[in-house]
Amino acid sequence: MLRLPRTRKGRRRAVQVVMGLCVLALLPSTWMFTAADGRLRTTADVPRTQVAMVFGAGLWQGEPSPYLARRLDAAAELYRSGRIEVVLVTGDNSRKEYDEPDAMRAYLTDHGVPDRHIVSDYAGFDTWDSCVRAKKIFGVDRAVLISQGFHIRRAVALCQEAGVTSYGVGVQDKHDETWYYGATRELFAAGKASLDALFEPDPRFLGPEEAGVARALASAR
Repeated sequence: MLRLPRTRKGRRRAVQVVMGLCVLALLPSTWMFTAADGRLRTTADVPRTQVAMVFGAGLWQGEPSPYLARRLDAAAELYRSGRIEVVLVTGDNSRKEYDEPDAMRAYLTDHGVPDRHIVSDYAGFDTWDSCVRAKKIFGVDRAVLISQGFHIRRAVALCQEAGVTSYGVGVQDKHDETWYYGATRELFAAGKASLDALFEPDPRFLGPEEAGVARALASAR
């Protein structure tokens, strides 16, 4: 059983320790919000940018989850309005039976984005990996990032650290159980994000450079 210090000095020191731990816990989130400050937009006012990145958000029976579908809807809207030229879909394909990028590609083509203007990153296992691979593998220097509102600041902060000048579009969703789970998860994910930004680890899988984005941009012109 936890016992409080008996002396006034001891209690004061305990309060100071607790306050210090609280400050340390909030530092990652503070960094994340500061790094993304001024870089969040809507589909209507985001700067015209050649490439948009859509981060994976799970599949339901092989199809994009409702959250992922809304991210893809935003990308298709940006494409139709001429604000982007190419969509880079980045997600998990670590198992043969689970293929986020191909499901994302199929959804986009069904919603009016030509297949030749879509590029797939099959090793976007987390946000940091996706950002680093966008820069080092696909040669993306500037991008519009698309995700849910609770995730978009972390995505922008990490891609900025990875060398990709980024603007974020956070799609809106009803605040259901999934939304609250995602928002709560971000409190813990901010800690890992700050460590990724500090130590800049290599992605789980890096591999050789690919010209997919360059080819897609050339065909768009």
